[in-house]
Amino acid sequence: MASSADRPGDDRPPAKREPTRDEFVTVSNTPEFAQLRKNFRGFAFPLTAAFLVWYFLFVILSSYATDFMSRPFIGNITVGIFLGLLQFVTTFLLTALYIRHANKNLDPLAGELRSRLEGEQR
Repeated sequence: MASSADRPGDDRPPAKREPTRDEFVTVSNTPEFAQLRKNFRGFAFPLTAAFLVWYFLFVILSSYATDFMSRPFIGNITVGIFLGLLQFVTTFLLTALYIRHANKNLDPLAGELRSRLEGEQR
């Protein structure tokens, strides 16, 4: 009986070698892994902090600045509704920025490290 890799039309990648614990530790101590971690943290931590400040500002304004939040902004749309909708816009924007950052700065380096662990040649 033919294996799944021998069947025509089978798009599954061939099975990868399973790295050992020691290999993971070795790779985690490389300068490339340190750079990957630095690239992730340098982007994710500041943007997470900025979004949390923005979110809690909205919550605090909603709780304590009700007069401000209930002011008309455009027609029947109040400042509170507008800022609430901006929360969604901000979430989508941050997601798009993270995807762009990951594709450019994280995925190539992570793929290189993964290939090294799995024994592939690139």
